[in-house]
Amino acid sequence: MSHLLTYLWEGSVCMLVLYGFYRIFLTQHTFFAWNRIYFMLSLTMILFIPLLSIPSGLFSNSPILSGDLEFYLPTYEFNTENNGNGFSFLWVIPTLFTIYFIGVAVAFVRVSTGLVKLFHQIRTSEKFVHQGSIVSVHPDFQPSSFFDYILLPEFDLDDKNHQLIISHERLHAGYHHTVDRLFFQMVKIIFWFHPLIKMTESSLCEIHEYQVDDEVTKIHSKSEYANLLINLIIAQRSKQLINNFNQFQTKKRIIMMGRTKSNLMQKSRFLLALPLMALLIGVISCERQDDFELILDTEANEGQRLQAVSGEIFDVVENAPNPAGGMEGWNKYLSENLSYPAQARKLGIEGTVYVVFVVEEDGTIQGAEILRGIGGGCDEEALRVIKNSPDWTPGTQRDRKVNVRMRVPIRFKLNDTAL
Repeated sequence: MSHLLTYLWEGSVCMLVLYGFYRIFLTQHTFFAWNRIYFMLSLTMILFIPLLSIPSGLFSNSPILSGDLEFYLPTYEFNTENNGNGFSFLWVIPTLFTIYFIGVAVAFVRVSTGLVKLFHQIRTSEKFVHQGSIVSVHPDFQPSSFFDYILLPEFDLDDKNHQLIISHERLHAGYHHTVDRLFFQMVKIIFWFHPLIKMTESSLCEIHEYQVDDEVTKIHSKSEYANLLINLIIAQRSKQLINNFNQFQTKKRIIMMGRTKSNLMQKSRFLLALPLMALLIGVISCERQDDFELILDTEANEGQRLQAVSGEIFDVVENAPNPAGGMEGWNKYLSENLSYPAQARKLGIEGTVYVVFVVEEDGTIQGAEILRGIGGGCDEEALRVIKNSPDWTPGTQRDRKVNVRMRVPIRFKLNDTAL
């Protein structure tokens, strides 16, 4: 569940940032095709950026975290199954997830029901072929389009308004606006809870109408077309999955038709979206790598064995130190002595704590400190068990016991059942 929570949070941030950019910089301009491209790219990023995991090289060149010149023990994962102590009142989280999945189910059923109803109406409607388009006539339809179908409550070619409507809806079909709408429905099902989801849907449909209005008024009188919009205002909620002729505030559409065309210099605003999207990818998708391998291949590190970091403290030696009982004993010691901190449980903190320490020549642990922590009491708990661990078998270099620096990753993880 923690992965789903992260996905929803990161996707929500993307929606907030990308839609905010559209409202601030792009919404008043007449580059409707470009706005549509930006919008659909934004929706794609909202869905898929949180799923990306791009390894970051930020830490790979660090002498502290590099795995080339140092010993790492395998990551020990400590989760709430290992620790039966205490009771977490984070029952709120699964309750919220239950509400979320109910919302997803309701949204999915609503979309599916709408599609089934629409397909049934199209199948039972009267159909005509007009200038290469399929006109589907059904009394329950509002003037709209769905893929290549033009949906009308009645069909009269002698009516000039009908001719304008058909021209309008044919453009919707030609631009494949239904594909945009269906793709948005997928986003809406996942992010149904987002406070901007309705505004985002309204803006997408608004772009569709502006784009079509712009084309229609190139071949028809703007005044006649504006009068048609006014005459077709209806007090009925529009369908979700179709491009409805009367879907938007008529006043906004008429104002946009009369707006002076944006100049080419204003198109440069779209360039600002590129660094914004790159920043989102970098912040959300580039992750530090928490998994390090235990480097014990003495042959591969032959040229580095004699490198000492500080006096007689070695980072790489011929024979690495070993915990009492080997790795099996080490894991047993950690499982029996680690406790999940109450504060970390309460705040839902998870992650990997990296502890660095020195195994002395006599096998004792000295100089333990946090290399990278996660807070919530996990850092202190990791330090405690490392400092209190039994003596190790010291490392050797050229048959001589030496001080060796070690790194231990301890991963704290809350089970879904404990949440």
